[in-house]
Amino acid sequence: MSEQGARRVQEDDWWRQLYGEDGADGGAGAGGGGAAGDAARSGAAPAAGTPSGAGPADVGPADVGPTDVGPADAADTLDERVASVLRTVGPPGWGDRDRPPPQPTPADAPDRAAPAGEAPDRAAPPGPAPDRPVPDQLAPDRPVPDRPAPDRPAPPRGETPTGPVSPAEPPTRRVPAPPPPPSEPIPLKATGPGAPPPAPVVTYIGDRPPTYEAEPAALPAADPAALDELVPDTALEGAQYGSLTLRAASQRGDSARYRGEVRRDALLTARFGAGRHALILVAVATGRPAVEGAHRAARDACGWIGSAVGRSCTQLAEDIRADRRGDLKAGLQRLTDRSYGKLRARALERGGPPEQYTAALRCLLLPADPDCRTRVFFGVGAGGLFRLRDGAWTDLEQVATDHGASAPTPATEAPARPGPGLPHGPGLPHGPGAAEYPVRPEPFLFHAAFGRPGDALLLCSTGLAEPLRQEPAFAAHLADRWSTPEPPGLVPFLATAQVRAKGHAKDRTAVAVWEA
Repeated sequence: MSEQGARRVQEDDWWRQLYGEDGADGGAGAGGGGAAGDAARSGAAPAAGTPSGAGPADVGPADVGPTDVGPADAADTLDERVASVLRTVGPPGWGDRDRPPPQPTPADAPDRAAPAGEAPDRAAPPGPAPDRPVPDQLAPDRPVPDRPAPDRPAPPRGETPTGPVSPAEPPTRRVPAPPPPPSEPIPLKATGPGAPPPAPVVTYIGDRPPTYEAEPAALPAADPAALDELVPDTALEGAQYGSLTLRAASQRGDSARYRGEVRRDALLTARFGAGRHALILVAVATGRPAVEGAHRAARDACGWIGSAVGRSCTQLAEDIRADRRGDLKAGLQRLTDRSYGKLRARALERGGPPEQYTAALRCLLLPADPDCRTRVFFGVGAGGLFRLRDGAWTDLEQVATDHGASAPTPATEAPARPGPGLPHGPGLPHGPGAAEYPVRPEPFLFHAAFGRPGDALLLCSTGLAEPLRQEPAFAAHLADRWSTPEPPGLVPFLATAQVRAKGHAKDRTAVAVWEA
């Protein structure tokens, strides 16, 4: 009989002596019942999964008995017996450790039926827990098949769980469950009972979209020697002073985007001075259509009127605060005539007709003083000036024309005494043909208005003024978007200003001023 078989029979006898087992309870000890015990008593070959070489024929009465083990050796014999059971029912390598694994409690490891050919598990003997600590290797975190695994802390990330793992039963890795999604979406901004619902996105007005694409297609041709003359597709600007909020946007029309033409609208926003005495100028100019260099004429018109206003900003700001409208009209008309005189002179220098190198010019003067709500409009040529009050538009173009109309002034007219409407100083047109064209091609426009809280004043080029006057649905859409309690931001303002309407594909420039 082999040493292993003898030790196994010895362990079975000790189980019966220590716990009163008689081998007939069908599952108490390794030799008292089950396939392994029957094979040992009958001398038959052991079943699959049972260690071979154990049988009663190899062990005599003198080899096993109570006299072979004394009380001092009970603990060692118990360790060997548990190790034998572990080698029988556990995965490869179990039972070769120096110490047995901790006995599971009924809640952590419930009883389970032993597979065929395998010795059943024994209950742990009563008594105090061993004094020696149990190594982690002997307590692998391996759930019992077909039963829920006990909750154990997961090893840190990057570390491998310790302990042997059966090849036929890979370790179960616990992944924490993600938090449940919120029952309601988290709002991006504060909402209340009176908050309006988000407005739908509108890209065009009418029963069908315009012919051209909504996004830019072709870039304008560039001159490598004059890259500073390139004009961006879109310009966007904004500011806030005192009780006013300013938004300005200028973009190429659908036609120019499709053909790769440059934007003919020019936009200038400038602040002169500081503090309560600061004066804000917004200028919008549009060059003549189908004329080469029209964008340069628009840019020159904005630049020259900006320089003239900047040099006279102190006097202009005082006249606005004092509401001296007569002096304002005379001074601004003189500055405008000077700017158009420079445009004519530039046309003659370039060898072109002066009537082509010109632009429609419209301007707003806005004092930064919070106690002054006077807004001054002046300009020359086509475009639009509107006021939005209580959700309805009012066209102020006729008012501005009646108050500021004056006949075009020939450059060679010699007045009896200097007047505010006649140009003076350097930069005036000269040379052949200068007397055939007026300094200012169209009547001078002027209007001063008092801004009421909640009003919005809109200054725009022809590309926006035409659909606003001709398309009621377009006007209603802009009134709905710009009648909100708070002025829109730069991006929402641009999105509303560029809503398209079929048949209106020109450049668009819009300047809006909201009164707090």
